[in-house]
Amino acid sequence: MDSQFCDLRSTHNPHRWFMPLTPGVCVGPPDNLFMFGGVGLASAIAAMERTCGRSLVWATGQYLSYARPPSIVDLDVRTPAVGKHVTQARVTGHVGDKEIFTVNAALGERPSEISHQWVAMPDAPRPEDCEPAEHWRGTSVGLHSRIEVKVAKGRHGRDGTPSPDGRSLLWFRPRERFAIDSAMLAVAADLVPSGIGNALGRNAGGNSLDNTLRIRRIVPTEWVLCDIHITGVHGGFGHGAINLFAQDGQLMATASQSMIVRVRETPKDA
Repeated sequence: MDSQFCDLRSTHNPHRWFMPLTPGVCVGPPDNLFMFGGVGLASAIAAMERTCGRSLVWATGQYLSYARPPSIVDLDVRTPAVGKHVTQARVTGHVGDKEIFTVNAALGERPSEISHQWVAMPDAPRPEDCEPAEHWRGTSVGLHSRIEVKVAKGRHGRDGTPSPDGRSLLWFRPRERFAIDSAMLAVAADLVPSGIGNALGRNAGGNSLDNTLRIRRIVPTEWVLCDIHITGVHGGFGHGAINLFAQDGQLMATASQSMIVRVRETPKDA
């Protein structure tokens, strides 16, 4: 991720980074903003890649608490295992003594000529032929004003009827045209909770408990197609997965997460 997106800054210690929280990396009501979970994972990935000098293979983040602007998130990188081709790393993100997230990851690359994918990109209308997603129209403050999301498949209406397959397709890109890299894919991966409303047919969403991102191959692309599958909801929790495709059909990454399901009741006069 370009440092300008999340303003990740280095220190005299190559294993410590920090990120001032501004509204541009936060979501929520204007008077109650908090850091977008995908930004936490993205900043940890960027910190590890820069510390280790290796590219991400996979990362899994556990979200423990909320961070709100104008606080500063410190990111401490640990590398307990460094091999010839692979580094096993860990990041703790905290505000003062309060731990916000923990990320474990593997980074590196092994020499191999084998490259294939067995997951095909689904048919979807072009981004320019799709309508903006309801909560990502660029009119609100915070992260929503910096990310463009368009609906290729999914329901705007909420009639209370569950989706037959729990699946939605969204086109994603940063409005500032930052390059799509592993950290930016972490932000895209955190769109999984947006599929809850489509799956349930209700005004609903979720708060992420975790996020696991697995990188296959990153290629140049302006838009990312997010193929979201909500696999199940029960006991107030939901689970989902996402495939992230470049516009040319390359599978760049997969991700999955669990979340707290939030159902917002629609006013009777709405």
